[in-house]
Amino acid sequence: MPRAQTSHPLDPLSAAEISVAVATVRAAGATPEVRDSMRFIEVVLVEPDKHVVALADAYFFPPFQPSLLPRTKGGPVIPSKLPPRKARLVVYNKRSNETSIWIVELSEVHAATRGGHHRGKVISSKVVPNVQPPMDAMEYAECEAVVKDFPPFREAMKKRGIEDMDLVMVDPWCAGYHSSADAPSRRLAKPLIFCRTESDCPMENGYARPVEGIHVLVDMQNMVVIEFEDRKLVPLPPADPLRNYTAGETRGGVDRSDVKPLQIIQTEGPSFRINGNFIAWQKWNFRIGFTPREGLVIYSVAYIDGSRGRRPVAHRLSFVEMVVPYGDPNDPHYRKNAFDAGEDGLGKNAHSLKKGCDCLGYIKFFDAHFTNFTGGVETIENCVCLHEEDHGILWKHQDWRTGLAEDGKIEAEVKLTGILSLGALQPGETRKYGTTIAPGLYAPVHQHFFVARMDMAVDCKPGEAFNQVVEVNLKVEEPGKDNVHNNAFYAEEELLRSELQAMRDCNPLTARHWIVRNTRNVNRTGQLTGFKLVPGSNCLPLAGSEAKFLRRAAFLKHNLWVTPYAHDEMYPGGEFPNQNPRVGEGLATWVKQNRSLEEADVVLWYVFGVIHIPRLEDWPVMPVDRIGFMLM
Repeated sequence: MPRAQTSHPLDPLSAAEISVAVATVRAAGATPEVRDSMRFIEVVLVEPDKHVVALADAYFFPPFQPSLLPRTKGGPVIPSKLPPRKARLVVYNKRSNETSIWIVELSEVHAATRGGHHRGKVISSKVVPNVQPPMDAMEYAECEAVVKDFPPFREAMKKRGIEDMDLVMVDPWCAGYHSSADAPSRRLAKPLIFCRTESDCPMENGYARPVEGIHVLVDMQNMVVIEFEDRKLVPLPPADPLRNYTAGETRGGVDRSDVKPLQIIQTEGPSFRINGNFIAWQKWNFRIGFTPREGLVIYSVAYIDGSRGRRPVAHRLSFVEMVVPYGDPNDPHYRKNAFDAGEDGLGKNAHSLKKGCDCLGYIKFFDAHFTNFTGGVETIENCVCLHEEDHGILWKHQDWRTGLAEDGKIEAEVKLTGILSLGALQPGETRKYGTTIAPGLYAPVHQHFFVARMDMAVDCKPGEAFNQVVEVNLKVEEPGKDNVHNNAFYAEEELLRSELQAMRDCNPLTARHWIVRNTRNVNRTGQLTGFKLVPGSNCLPLAGSEAKFLRRAAFLKHNLWVTPYAHDEMYPGGEFPNQNPRVGEGLATWVKQNRSLEEADVVLWYVFGVIHIPRLEDWPVMPVDRIGFMLM
């Protein structure tokens, strides 16, 4: 038996590995100017092929599961070690405005001609033309300083009664793509402006006072304002004590005292077991990872089923994009259509969790590491928490004859919380496309869309591609001899045979759902085994078919897409949606190949959305949505 390795092939890169990868790439720069101009957008693990993961889980890492690999005549051939880990770096050259992708091997000692010895070796590098990578927090800070220091901007703020630039908040937004003026030949930002009051509250919510009528365009490569126009003078919304979400006394009141402390005590400890990033709970086990773009990633989900052993469910689960289109056609709100994962990063914007506030009971925290713009390593402590939660009655049935009751259910939940991106109103003005929530202040209608990428493996060992997707709709039986009482209905199944056929939408009128089935395994009743995708409430984009944001977000046009697995098909809008001029890049283009899905290694892309029509009473919070998988 080979000795267990230090890092599992799916473990996120450690802080040390990120540092080595950055140093290796920087040392490979051709000139000092190139090296000094490197900005590091992302450094992530190159996830290995699925057979490498199976090999690691079978023979190198506990709980050692040889059943993962197919049996071979004469027994398995076990290598003495696993392939070296690799890092993938997205690098922006601030001098040349070029984006490049580098692959670095992390296990070999490579003596570079510059920078000394590094435990890394450049495997490949390539420039990706005509793209802009995500923005970075350091760029945001630089952009704010540049705009505040721009004399015409200071004059425009002075006309609005603001001379103290410390009160001004400049939020750079990616330009999106509305015309050729937004082409990625320039790195652009179109900031939104807000202004705090001259109060003594250090935690004041400045987003309650938007500054309307000022157009600013910033060249983020050279950090200069290249367009400026003071288009319309709109008074700043008046100060409102309800604008802040701080302690009650800071808002002229007191905090509620009618909620008693809630304590979760597990005297015998938790039911889950942890070994590194491997987690086991009851008969379930999986691995967790983390990327700066997606945030939490769940790998190798499986169920230990008695004599049937380990039954895989999914290889990789994550949220790969979040898009927020606004429904107000007025400037600047029409161009609000943030790609929160692809233009910024869901993981990079995570924050440290606190026991007793974000998580209750017995907690296991996991840290996350990623690179900052200049190549340093940032660590978010307690970024992911694992805990058990009593979610109330799951499933219950009582037999009135025996008095026995049973329960059980599986469900995932997505909660949206936050504050609104607001607009200012002229005195007496109202907006058709938003809700007035305070004097001089309104909240535009908008939607939130999430894309869950589910690389399934229902009862499939690595290397097997025995899954298919079936759509189920309930049908009302026609009146006649088979339905003399006019009460009959039944479930009708349809196999989704190809990618174009598998572009589907939710339909609550027929209780539509989808089942991922294994084509070669049956349950005890002789039916193919499977997992059912159970949609929650959902919607589609409430925008015209020619809406500019749909050029980059064509994947929002359907609630479900299904593709055969391909290692380079990870993000529904393509890897670089920022200022992307290419129509329908990503998922909408991949499915045009119309690849077969009848028996395949399938990936489901489930798109679910929430429509937010703001009301004053729901300003601090947003709705809840659910997505669930149920064992069939």
